[in-house]
Amino acid sequence: MRQFRVYDSMTRAVRVFAPIFPPRVGLYVCGLTPYAPAHVGHGRTFVVFDVVVRALRRWGYRVFYVQNVTNLDDKLIARAAAENDDPLELAERHFAGYLRSMDQLGVRSVNYYPFATDYIPEILAQIRELVDRKVAYVASDGSVYFEVAKFPRYGALSGQNVSALQAGARVEVDERKRSPEDFVIWKAATPGEPSWESPWGPGRPGWHVEDTAMTGRLLGPRYDLHGAGLDLIFPHHEAEIAISESATGEVPMVNYWIHSGFVTMTGEKMSKSIGNVASLEQAIGEYGGGALRFYYLNAHYRSPVDFEPGKSLEEAREAYRRLSAPADRIADLLDRDGPERSGDALPEDLGAAADELVDRLDATLADDFNTRESIALLFGWGRRLGDKGIDLDHLDGPGLAEIAGPYDWARETLGLFERRAAGRSGAWSTVVPLLLEARARARARGDFAEADRIRDQLTAVGLRLEDGPDGTRWEFTDRE
Repeated sequence: MRQFRVYDSMTRAVRVFAPIFPPRVGLYVCGLTPYAPAHVGHGRTFVVFDVVVRALRRWGYRVFYVQNVTNLDDKLIARAAAENDDPLELAERHFAGYLRSMDQLGVRSVNYYPFATDYIPEILAQIRELVDRKVAYVASDGSVYFEVAKFPRYGALSGQNVSALQAGARVEVDERKRSPEDFVIWKAATPGEPSWESPWGPGRPGWHVEDTAMTGRLLGPRYDLHGAGLDLIFPHHEAEIAISESATGEVPMVNYWIHSGFVTMTGEKMSKSIGNVASLEQAIGEYGGGALRFYYLNAHYRSPVDFEPGKSLEEAREAYRRLSAPADRIADLLDRDGPERSGDALPEDLGAAADELVDRLDATLADDFNTRESIALLFGWGRRLGDKGIDLDHLDGPGLAEIAGPYDWARETLGLFERRAAGRSGAWSTVVPLLLEARARARARGDFAEADRIRDQLTAVGLRLEDGPDGTRWEFTDRE
């Protein structure tokens, strides 16, 4: 297993990672509350953690990655009521759309997506434990609140001073509280809302306790990594720590906290509640999942990224096209001709440089997942190939495979250069040359209408032709 360092939000320092039970790693990331379609800001968080998991698995760690789905909360209920819909069905539909977007972004590393409402028994058991330990109390209507004053470490993650705290996001100001900073962990039933029976009367879980019940069941009372966007540090992650550590007595609940930076629009955090959002599905449809993934990773995960509609992704798409060009051409040639294709041998120094670069690329991620530096190194590799005057079309198969090493690394670890039509080129490799020969014969006899017809047919199925002195090159145009 490769050793790496990561910034821990709790200690506010870059720390060497040491799993509790190596090589196993437990990772929990706060997932979507699907009361509306996902936006571009959501995409960044989940691409970041996809890279974290890809890197750890490459380095020999056995990662169990859990990303929850908050399929019932106040916002879901309110949106469903406004749309005359069932909140659980609304959540299902938006989550299905989210999964489609994740697939197009290349995010497929999650092992399990637990839904909050599937863990009601675990939630009730945890609340009972908190009430029994007298760190939670039952209000007159049957709601249950966590008493923050009973947890002295509250505020350690966010740096908040408890005496100055006010009710935070998703926490109702309520006279039934003993103190304003207390937060609800069981909400008494409201007519027309989903509810479950409990020792305190019918109701539904509060937001914060859903996650701790799931992590306790799936990862245990202590686990390695917890991740999310910066916006969840307070109050959500503070509340999670208080609930879990009070219920189990196990400290710390999590060994390392990782938080990704905001995607901002006109200087404000992109947020559904504010309304300054760019649809994730629309961005992928217009610019492609590969370009959007590149946009996210071409910045350090902890830094903010400002999103300018149109401009940001136009620039990213063009930069990604330049970065991808040699990787795509190498893959096309190997798909078409196979690894034993004949051609010129690769200069020995470039083969060694490719191996050395892969080591350097691993080192960039081992230093707090610096994907921006990784991408800079990949741009440098493309320039080096150009400066050396390497003609990819004339290299033999082993030579192409060697210089592809850094691009293969990026495909595996960064999730870039994904070939949506992977394997399709091979199926076409016997058909396309025959069509190109027919086109060449048509041009030779002056039948340019027939030559254009063949070209148009190939273009219609997603092929781009490029005529040159050495013949006609072809590639698929729908690769991201």
